[in-house]
Amino acid sequence: MEYVIIILLIIVIVLVTISLFKNINESNITERLGRFETNITKEIGDFKHDFSKNLNNDFISLNDKIEERLIKINEKVNSRLDENFEKTNKTFLSVLERLSKIDEAQKKIETLSSDIVSLQSILTDKKSRGTFGEVNLYNILVNVFGENNTKMYEVQHKFSNGNIVDAVIYAPEPLGVIAIDSKFPLENYQKLVDRNISKLERELYEKKFKSDVKKHIDDIKNKYIIPGVTSNQAFMFIPAEAVFAELNAYHQDIIEYAYKNRVWITSPTTLMSMLTVVQTVVKNMERDKYAVIIQKELQALSLEFSRYKERWDSLQKSIERVSKDVKDVNVTTLKISSKFESINKVEVDKFLNKNE
Repeated sequence: MEYVIIILLIIVIVLVTISLFKNINESNITERLGRFETNITKEIGDFKHDFSKNLNNDFISLNDKIEERLIKINEKVNSRLDENFEKTNKTFLSVLERLSKIDEAQKKIETLSSDIVSLQSILTDKKSRGTFGEVNLYNILVNVFGENNTKMYEVQHKFSNGNIVDAVIYAPEPLGVIAIDSKFPLENYQKLVDRNISKLERELYEKKFKSDVKKHIDDIKNKYIIPGVTSNQAFMFIPAEAVFAELNAYHQDIIEYAYKNRVWITSPTTLMSMLTVVQTVVKNMERDKYAVIIQKELQALSLEFSRYKERWDSLQKSIERVSKDVKDVNVTTLKISSKFESINKVEVDKFLNKNE
């Protein structure tokens, strides 16, 4: 019975202990749950605050970067726009400059056209053509020989027979004085090259053109080739290259006629070449003349040097003789000096005893 009571007491104590432990755990759990909930709530609030703050900072940083990038892009765009605008402006100015040059060239062309028209009107007059040819001839002479070079040429030269030629060249012998006369057979040449005329008319103007040139050749031969005064040849200067080309290309009989009469037909180009050859020949002759003078002077100098060598050889021999004489005198002097020294070294007493 007592055992039963003890067991029952033990059971009661266990149950009470379990009950108390259960109450204690429930209160601890409730308290812990409350704390956990509070912590969770606080951490969630802190997380929300930190997340919101970080998100705001990231947004601000992103906004700053985007704004900075946009500023750089804007600067590049402005720079490119300014550069392109500058290039466009330069191109526009270049176009304006070229347009102004084209306009200026157009004005010059118009002026040149008017000058050509005026030149044509001038060349229709024979006297004006003659003046034009003389001026052209004078310019060629100046370009080749220089201005006012009276040693090489003279313009409007008057011969002893009273004829006045446009120019003469003072070429070296055996050429001598060569006359140059300017002729301009233009009228019949212009009609000859006209494409609108008939074949018969062209043949007629061709005959007249040849007749004009032959007359000029005869005039130059008769007036400006003077035996004993001038060279046996002369130049006919044609200021127009086209006329000169026409003669050489299609009228070989006129060229042969001129050669036969020793009248050389020239154009501005060929005359300049001939005058350049004459100038070169004159310079070479002057150079040769000075070379002869230099050679003569060298020969005279060589003769003087030979005399100088002879005199120097003679002087050298004299110097050698004097040098030998000096050596001989020097030897004699040494001998006499040696004798004097020997005499000075002799003792007087021994000398006297020897004499006794």
